[in-house]
Amino acid sequence: MPLAAWAAVPVVDDNSGNSGGSYPSPGYGASGAYAGGGVSTPVSAQGELFNQLQQMQDQISRQQGVIEVLQNDISRMKQESLERYQELDRRIGTGAPAAAAPDNSAAGGAAAAGNTAAPAPQAAASSEPGDPAKEKLYYDAAFDLIKAKDFDKASQAFAAFLRKYPNSQYAGNAQYWLGEVSLAKGDLQGAGQAFAKVSQLYPKHAKVPDSLYKLADVERRLGHTDKVKGILQQVVAQYPGTSAAQLAQRDLQRM
Repeated sequence: MPLAAWAAVPVVDDNSGNSGGSYPSPGYGASGAYAGGGVSTPVSAQGELFNQLQQMQDQISRQQGVIEVLQNDISRMKQESLERYQELDRRIGTGAPAAAAPDNSAAGGAAAAGNTAAPAPQAAASSEPGDPAKEKLYYDAAFDLIKAKDFDKASQAFAAFLRKYPNSQYAGNAQYWLGEVSLAKGDLQGAGQAFAKVSQLYPKHAKVPDSLYKLADVERRLGHTDKVKGILQQVVAQYPGTSAAQLAQRDLQRM
């Protein structure tokens, strides 16, 4: 071929892709397929994804803080409930403080466990013609529901007993245990009313010191701190030497 024809044909190097100067082509990083319009979108999406992840982490951290607070509250409530049940079990199993000799009569086992001392007979006749054996069976049946931890039915049973036998020799005990059952159920208002009635309706009953001490505890839980000190002082002054007075004195020293 003439030399002029050879000069018109461009020289093509099949290995030009490996040559240092021709790959990548000029401008590839600025406007090519990777750094140009096709890659700017993925880079922006990654940034947006990072921001979303950061927001999620912040939200999770806040939620974890709320969860920790709730868990602490639940733990505290569980502990208080456990303490109430343990105290109730202790009183059922061993009797209230300053217990007298237990009643070992046929139906007296359950009742004796719930008595601080032998129940004081009431002067007035009961609303139903006196039948001490029947009253005792009724009272024991209600108390058995406490031992079975069926507090709803126990509450109903003691309330029914008090309506039927308001002047029974077991009425003071029934009134006291109605307060204990209400407390175990978390009914602070009902517990406070029941404990207060022990001293109001049966002022000479052996359960009065314990009921007043429990009333002070209920008032404390309700946030009525102004009432607590006065009740505790009443227990110490009027019932010295009782276990309730000793506990009240301890609480007063801590206030």
